Amino acid sequence: MLPLVVLFGIFYFLIIRPQQKQAKQHKEMLEALKKGDKIITSGGLICEVLKPEEDFIKAKLNEDTIVKISREFIARKIEKTEA
Repeated sequence: MLPLVVLFGIFYFLIIRPQQKQAKQHKEMLEALKKGDKIITSGGLICEVLKPEEDFIKAKLNEDTIVKISREFIARKIEKTEA
């Protein structure tokens, strides 16, 4: 019984906990998006946020193209130092 408990403990600290932490950070990043932030979608598009809404984000791809992106498909925010 003890080896099973130890195995579960190792599994929890090496796999489950880091995934939960990463999901929490991603959710906080999505909630903190504001106008002017640059984002990368899971499809690889680089956009600028125009208007964050509840389920979607209006984003500008270029000067003429404005799209509505589901929050689920935003991979990450581009920090100013990356540009």
